[in-house]
Amino acid sequence: MHIYFSGIGGAGIGPLAQVASQAGYTVSGSDKQDSSYIDYLKKHGISNIHIGQSEEAIAKVHDESPIDWFVYTSALTLENPNPPELIFCQNEAIKVSKRDELLNQILDDKKLKLVAIAGTHGKTTTTAMVTYLFKKLGLPISYLLPAKTSFADMGEFDDKSEYFIYEADEFDRNFLAFSPSLSLISGVSWDHHEIFTSREDYQEAFKEFLSQSDKSYIWQEDAEYLDLDLQSDSGLNVLSSNDPHVEKIELKGLYNRLDAWLAITSVHNLTEEPLESLRQTMNRFPGLSRRMEMIAPSLYSDYAHTPEKIRGAMSVAKEMAIEQNQKLVVVYEPLTNRRQHYIIDEYKDCFKDADKLYWIPSYLAREDKSQRIIPPSELLDHLDDPSIAQAMERDNDLKHVIEQHLSDGDMVVCMAGGGGGSLDDWLRQEFA
Repeated sequence: MHIYFSGIGGAGIGPLAQVASQAGYTVSGSDKQDSSYIDYLKKHGISNIHIGQSEEAIAKVHDESPIDWFVYTSALTLENPNPPELIFCQNEAIKVSKRDELLNQILDDKKLKLVAIAGTHGKTTTTAMVTYLFKKLGLPISYLLPAKTSFADMGEFDDKSEYFIYEADEFDRNFLAFSPSLSLISGVSWDHHEIFTSREDYQEAFKEFLSQSDKSYIWQEDAEYLDLDLQSDSGLNVLSSNDPHVEKIELKGLYNRLDAWLAITSVHNLTEEPLESLRQTMNRFPGLSRRMEMIAPSLYSDYAHTPEKIRGAMSVAKEMAIEQNQKLVVVYEPLTNRRQHYIIDEYKDCFKDADKLYWIPSYLAREDKSQRIIPPSELLDHLDDPSIAQAMERDNDLKHVIEQHLSDGDMVVCMAGGGGGSLDDWLRQEFA
């Protein structure tokens, strides 16, 4: 079967393409822009990738090898209600779907049990941690991992595995397409406001996801936030963030330790490996790309772009800065202007541990054109202490500012959630 992936450079689609390729399917695809993920996929055997999403390009691929299934990212129709690739496939009677239908097909065909990690924040790190533990235990495992690591590919299919580990994203309600054998909830707070028009809508989606899971683990705070009926759901397991085991984990940052305990508890449940053995293994977790990833000495990139993610990144950064006796400098690029209209009043104390904050314009993607672009100068006014912050552009002036802080011995953490052309991309071009 020939599967064509539109948006193949995305963190959700790219790993699935890799899994499909390893599972024996013919894989090709496209993306609107080149990126490090595209390079990664090409190095891992998926070479038939076209930059630019035109009818002519997909028609040429179809002529050379007929496409059986067109899988597309949710962003495709949000950015263009009439995408030429999708229209071509519909006209050619090619099967079309989003990623969930294909993944469910693979799960059914290969008789795999789904371990799904969901949540507003922490789900990528937790997914990586669960995968890491399976790898270190030497157990066969299949997975999708939407971030690069030193210990695993972005996606892997192993025909000897019993479980498939998956980051079940709530965006476009993707996670509601699955019925996991085990689900983990890493943290919940209202997000993706263009999909979930109210906080209650968002909460109901997570409750529905949990109801579709045979067994699940969730933090006490999130169970209360979702107003779960703990008595009626025998498969629901509630964890305490005050569990003394959490502080025994030797990873930097409270949020990392919480994600680690969630991963340890779930893998213990699946494998019966002793908790203490898993904790010792987790203490050696090497991290993953764009989660306090060092780009150059004392210069780090992190994916934080919501108040909860920012607080998590700051908890790690502050512990590192104290240990290294450095001042903590943050450069922040918000992800989407649309999101800022909803979270502008939630920043408050997010950056309170920073000695200096540079706030640059939002990374724009899938925007509501009716919404005013909120400038950095206005956003930083919503901090409890705006005196630590300065509005800047992503340009040579910012580069020189970062260079000066590094020269002074400071620790610089750049937070950005965008993809190609984001602050993260810029950092790698200018400093890597």
